[in-house]
Amino acid sequence: MDKDGQPVLDGDGNQKIGYLEKACPKLTKRDHGSWYYSIELPPGPNGKRLPRAKKGGFRTKTDAAAEAEKVWKLAKGGVDVLSEETVADYLRRWFAKRVDLKKSTRKGYEDYIERVFIPYLGGTKLLSLRTRHIQGMFEKLWADNEVHAENHRRAHLAVAAERAAHTAWKDCVERPRPRELRQAWEDAKVALKEARALPWQVTGPGTQVKMLNTLSGALQDAVEEKLIAENWTKGVVLPKYVRPKPLVWTPARIEAWRQTGEKPGKVMVWMPEQTGEFLDAVAEHRLYPMFHLMVFRGLRRGEAVGLPWAETDLTMGTVHISEQLVASSYDVWEDTPKSESGERTIKLDSETRTLLQLWRERQDQERAEWEAHAKEWKRSGLVFTWDDGGAYHPEYLSQVFMRLIKKLDLPPVRLHDLRHCAATLSLAAGLHMKAIQTLLGHSSYSLTADTYTSVLPQFEEAQAEAPLALVPRRSPARREVAQAPGEQPAVPIEEGSDVPTEDAA
Repeated sequence: MDKDGQPVLDGDGNQKIGYLEKACPKLTKRDHGSWYYSIELPPGPNGKRLPRAKKGGFRTKTDAAAEAEKVWKLAKGGVDVLSEETVADYLRRWFAKRVDLKKSTRKGYEDYIERVFIPYLGGTKLLSLRTRHIQGMFEKLWADNEVHAENHRRAHLAVAAERAAHTAWKDCVERPRPRELRQAWEDAKVALKEARALPWQVTGPGTQVKMLNTLSGALQDAVEEKLIAENWTKGVVLPKYVRPKPLVWTPARIEAWRQTGEKPGKVMVWMPEQTGEFLDAVAEHRLYPMFHLMVFRGLRRGEAVGLPWAETDLTMGTVHISEQLVASSYDVWEDTPKSESGERTIKLDSETRTLLQLWRERQDQERAEWEAHAKEWKRSGLVFTWDDGGAYHPEYLSQVFMRLIKKLDLPPVRLHDLRHCAATLSLAAGLHMKAIQTLLGHSSYSLTADTYTSVLPQFEEAQAEAPLALVPRRSPARREVAQAPGEQPAVPIEEGSDVPTEDAA
């Protein structure tokens, strides 16, 4: 525009395009134009002059000056204020260098980065990332959780509808069966397929904490690299997460479960009677020695299935936990224990020791039979194997366990919960919490103590009765006070006692 506000044309009659800057005749109007800053940055590490830092779009000069001052301070502090790296580029670069992580941890990090962080934050410049962006990511995650939970509910309803339609068609005595019954079943199968295709994974509070910790670790490295000024995860607020503590299957809880089908807690532990019922029922099962080992000595699933004979000393009656088999979907790999304290030597009880001796004899016999038929026996070196010597898939063990307890109509627990059975049984038997920490391979005493504050009811009853024994009383009946108001005490008060009489009162 010229000074009269008319467009400036070139020789061909087209409007010229350019920056008028201070020459713009409308600049004096409060709602026209914006401010920008342009500052000279400190020289780079090699003393080379850097390009000027520029940014526009500020409504006032004060805003532009304030932002320029922030950028200048960041640059003076060593932050690369000219970086164009996005959150996606940085997270992938950061993940690629984390060769120090265990394989299972790397899989978890990769899932968080590709499934959550990058879709929500990936396009944002790392320099522009703020707490509000991360908080917004989790708020979107919570909204998705509600949708996914509803999808999960609908999928369960679709399963029930498909089974009902199939049963109606299968049990129909009319011949030929009515075509509408078959069509109803086909429609139900299509509806079930569509329902299962919808996203249903709900990200719980515990996983959200892990996500935030992962992102915090990545951004803390960015701070140390002088890529950003501060770790923007520190102000993020998440739902409170409380680690689930084991609850015991008491008769009342079992009755409620049978009526409603709902577990009272995420982590459940059998009473000794239920544990004994399970072990008695599966005594002839191939995996019985493994179940017995997990119930009484607290091995993790991966530790049990990955236990080698080389670390099993039946003469001394010990097993040394130094490796495990880890599963993720169909992939299985050897790894070290979950933590440094997870590497431990466990003393075997006499019954488990005998079971392992018998199991070794059976495994030797199976190997001889395979080799007698000119079949290759897999020399995995593991204690618990298939009859061909091959290793079990950890997930297979969980599936077998769940089928067994369902068949036996026992209250449900996970295979991993047999560790909790071992802990609570040991605690009730009088073992010190420190010994239980060592048995389970926990990384800290507090973890063990906090987890097993809920123990077997009979042990809790003994704890409740213990203080009574410390207070000396004259009456063996402990002065029962189940008398009506106004009655004389069960034990008469001696003359001269300083207890006031009824008249004195």
